[in-house]
Amino acid sequence: MPKSIHSTQPPLKFIPQRHNPLIVKIVSWCLPFILWVRTRPWLPAGIVNIEAKNAEVLAKLYHEFQAGKVRFLIAFRHPEVEDPLSMLYLLSRIVPKVAKKKGINLKYPVHSHFMYERGMTLWAGNWLGWLFSRLGGVPIRRGRRVDKNAIQMARELFANAEMPIAVAPEGGTNGHSSIVSPLEPGVAQLGFWCVEDLKKANREEQVFIIPIGIKYSYVNPPWKKIDWLLSKLEADSGLEVTEISTNGKEQSEILYQRVLRLAEYLISEMEAFYCRFYHQEFTEIITSENPLNEVLITRLHRLMDTALTITEEYFNIQSQGNFIDRCRRLEDAGWNYIYRDDIADIQSLPPFKRGLADWVAQEADLKMQHMRIAESFVAVTANYIQEKPTAERFAETILLMFDMLSRIQDSTLPGRPRLGWKQAMIFVGEPINVHEKWESCQGNKQALRKGVSDLTQDLQMMLAELIKD
Repeated sequence: MPKSIHSTQPPLKFIPQRHNPLIVKIVSWCLPFILWVRTRPWLPAGIVNIEAKNAEVLAKLYHEFQAGKVRFLIAFRHPEVEDPLSMLYLLSRIVPKVAKKKGINLKYPVHSHFMYERGMTLWAGNWLGWLFSRLGGVPIRRGRRVDKNAIQMARELFANAEMPIAVAPEGGTNGHSSIVSPLEPGVAQLGFWCVEDLKKANREEQVFIIPIGIKYSYVNPPWKKIDWLLSKLEADSGLEVTEISTNGKEQSEILYQRVLRLAEYLISEMEAFYCRFYHQEFTEIITSENPLNEVLITRLHRLMDTALTITEEYFNIQSQGNFIDRCRRLEDAGWNYIYRDDIADIQSLPPFKRGLADWVAQEADLKMQHMRIAESFVAVTANYIQEKPTAERFAETILLMFDMLSRIQDSTLPGRPRLGWKQAMIFVGEPINVHEKWESCQGNKQALRKGVSDLTQDLQMMLAELIKD
């Protein structure tokens, strides 16, 4: 049974950014220690080495920014929770080092404002909101049609702050270093707004968006740990242990068979669960005409749709968009039931009304677990492992299964097991000139909307190309 919220909560207040250069310096100084601590055996897997390619491009852009010639936004990939550390290392260590080597003059420290998901402070604690605020962070509530406070502050910082701003256009982690999730249009829209704000102020700066790709790999492929974790998941799920014939097959092929077998078992169990207790029906899919992996991905997507539909019916939300869009809207709807903006003082409520509010909060939190399970698999594809059966792709897939089982068994925030030390490679792409994109779509609102969509697609392709194997 997942740990749940037992009572209604105060509203989620906006946390204004309060950039403090001293806090930035302290965190930058401590970064090597933070990275070192995260690699200790008793803590989650961490990063022991971070490198970057084409960092000179970013150094030059910072130089032009500090000279008042350009404004720019850093659009970075967001595959893992370690990404903020990787980006901080890039800006505070790698970029200054490259700039010094190339004779590029920069004012220090090299830093950026950034946007972060408001929910991070719920699972990590209020201290994270305090820290992110002092580091120049702007919180945003995903799924809201318009988060006015966040958008207004991000727009203001993009056009006028003394530092650029960084945003993860995917909107959240997807657990895949080699797959870019569909991008949200906010980054492109911010770019267009910045051009408009500069033109209204008769300013000459050019506006750019610079894509940043991040890929993680293990220093040493942790095949034994992967085998151990897969065995644990098989045991925890209740899957009977059967000997899989090797017939001279390589280790990766045997592991792949086990992954498919576990996936098929878990999907079947969840289908039975939703059939019996939520009165859903799942028609049989003919398996003889299609490979097993394609059948499983079809069943997984159908199962995800079922889980999201059940939650949408509870919150009275129409089913629109892709899986990610639906998850975002459901998250915001659930928070509206738990973190009540319509209650000025929870403590002053009569016991009866407080009981009803607590009841709503508990039920909303439990309903959101359906969405959380679906959310874990939004980037899963049929051929991800087959295309390149590396330790990284096996680990990413198996860890997503671990997340699912952990959410159902113990907690909404499972502590992932440590499989091995990681290294990060950061790829700096070529800046996109937003002015040129903006000027080419002037005329009417429809043209501007298409311009935002086209820019988002361009950014999507650039990010995918950066992390291409």
